[in-house]
Amino acid sequence: MTTDTPTDTPQDLPQRAMRTHETRANTLNGAAPTPGAFERADRPAVTVDVVILTVRTGRLEVLLVRRDHAPFAGMWGFPGGLVRPDESLEDAALRELRQETGASGADVYLEQLYTFGEPARDPRTRVITVVYYVLERPGQIHTRAPGSDGGAEAQLFPAYDTPPLAFDHGDILRYTLQRLRGKLEYTTIGFQLLPPEFTLSELQEVYEAILNRPLDKRNFRKKLLITRIVEPTQRMKMVGQHRPARLYRFNPKASA
Repeated sequence: MTTDTPTDTPQDLPQRAMRTHETRANTLNGAAPTPGAFERADRPAVTVDVVILTVRTGRLEVLLVRRDHAPFAGMWGFPGGLVRPDESLEDAALRELRQETGASGADVYLEQLYTFGEPARDPRTRVITVVYYVLERPGQIHTRAPGSDGGAEAQLFPAYDTPPLAFDHGDILRYTLQRLRGKLEYTTIGFQLLPPEFTLSELQEVYEAILNRPLDKRNFRKKLLITRIVEPTQRMKMVGQHRPARLYRFNPKASA
């Protein structure tokens, strides 16, 4: 009686895993499938997708990459890729982040969001993706024009008004925004999108960008004073033709 069980020795397994990863990666990147690329149909491919968000000119924006190959060629989607056999999920997300923005994990806020695994989410093969979202301060994100640096075109879009997205990335973005709005109510996550020192108007601008609606200035500042979530500095900032505005900073004692 014969079986289909691989006869690899323990020493062979890492090399075999790497070969499988490489052939899968080529197929997912649009290359023609090679023999054995998905030789174990009962083992789905595992990827990470990274939703990179920032606030710019009072608007929450998301970094999207234009796909230059099938499926969904020409459409926009999130940076992402296969998890390598020798890296953790978070390391894979950080690798994608470095490739797209040049930022390291120490520079930004990174959090695992959710796992998306609908069987038909990728028309090529069974793919399970673990999604991370990243909050970057203004100026940390660098867009990329078509053909520059040999990479795909990358641009910022309004998070609440993106073009149609590839795969199930529209669902992923909606879930990300829902999570972010929810966390804004009970955490200090909004400060991740600000410099260390900021005006109260800049802080309100971040909250309005995330919530996608205006807030009453008086009530917003009243809540800040009650919670003592910010503390004033001795520095001022010129804002347009108006008088200088006081700079504030996050009060870590408020969240203790």
